[in-house]
Amino acid sequence: MKTLKKIILLFVLFFLYAFILSKNYMPITIAVKGEEIKISDIQVIPVGEIVGIKLYTSGVLVVGTSGIQGIDGTIYKPFENTKIEEGDSIIAINGNIVNNTEELINEIDKSNGQEIKINYISDNEEKECTITPVKDKENKYKIGLWVRDSAAGVGTITFYLDETNTFAGLGHGITDIDTGDIIQTSSGEIDNVNIVSIVKGIKEEPGKIQGAIEKSKIIGKIYKNTQYGIFGTIKNINNINIDESKKMNVALRQEIQLGEATILSNIDGEYKEYKIEIQKTYLNNNYDNKSMLIKVIDEELLEKTGGIIQGMSGSPIIQNGKFCGAVTHVFVNDPTTGYAVFADKMIQELSYAFE
Repeated sequence: MKTLKKIILLFVLFFLYAFILSKNYMPITIAVKGEEIKISDIQVIPVGEIVGIKLYTSGVLVVGTSGIQGIDGTIYKPFENTKIEEGDSIIAINGNIVNNTEELINEIDKSNGQEIKINYISDNEEKECTITPVKDKENKYKIGLWVRDSAAGVGTITFYLDETNTFAGLGHGITDIDTGDIIQTSSGEIDNVNIVSIVKGIKEEPGKIQGAIEKSKIIGKIYKNTQYGIFGTIKNINNINIDESKKMNVALRQEIQLGEATILSNIDGEYKEYKIEIQKTYLNNNYDNKSMLIKVIDEELLEKTGGIIQGMSGSPIIQNGKFCGAVTHVFVNDPTTGYAVFADKMIQELSYAFE
C-alpha cells in the first residue's frame, strides 16, 4: 500500500512539474541598454530583404588534413601527433596572432623547417601544441592542415530594431561547409546583392537563390553568429529597405495561433507578403531554432520557388499584425514545408549579442 502511495505521489509531482514548465516558456523581459523591457512591448521593423553575407573567422578554421610529399618523396603528416581536429581554429603561431590564411602561410614559411608553437581553440578552450613543418617538392613549408578564413553566401535580414540600430537575420547560424560547425566569427558584413537566378525546389533537391554580392554597397556589420541567426548593426541605412510604416510589436510564443500567417520577402525584387500556414508550435523549445512547423500555401510563391529555398532563411513571419518569428529550415522531401524560430528567441539572442 505504501509503495502504491509513493508511485501515485511521484506521478503527481511529475505532472505538476511538467505543468509549471509549460507555463514558463520563456522569460518575458530582456535587457536593452541596461533596462528591463517586456518582449511584448518591443517593436521591430520586419525587413525581408535578401542580402549578401560575409563572415571572417576568429583565426583560421581547420577544415581538413592531408599528407605532404616531402622533397625526399616520403609522405609526412606533421599534424599527426597533435590533437588539432577539423573545426578547431588556429589563433597564433610562435606567439604571433594569425588573422587569416595568408598570415598563417607566412608564419610557417618563416620557420625554415624548425618546430613551431601553435595556439588554437578547440571546444571553446585555448590549447597549445607544436608542429615541425615539412618542405615539399615545391620548396614550400607545410603542416598538412587545410584551413579557411572566411565564408560568404546569401540570406534574408529578419528585422531591424531602430532604438539600438541593430538587426537580426537568417534565424540559424552560418556553418562551415566542411566541418558543419557554426563559424566562430571575428567580424562580418552584410551587403546588397543582385539576384541572378532562382532555382525552384523539388522533392529531394532543395532550391536556392543565386546572387552576386555588391561589395561596394555595405549595409551593416555582423558581430555575432549563433544558432538563432546573425546579429549586427546597420551602418548605411540607405542601402537597405527599412519601412517605418511596418513597425509592429513582437508576439510571445503563446500568442501564436495555428493557421494562416504571412512571410515577407523581396525574392522577385518587390517586397510582398506571401501566405503560409503555421501547423504546429513547440512552446517549450528553448534549445534550437525549430520552434514552429510551417507550410507555404501561397500559389504565387509556390510557382516561383516551389516553397522554401536556400536564401529565404530569415524571412520574417507576421500574424495578426505582430512579428512572430523567421523561416529557418526546409524539408528535403517536401520543399513546401519547413521550420521557423520564435520571435522571442531571436529578440532574446539579440540582447545577448550586445551585452
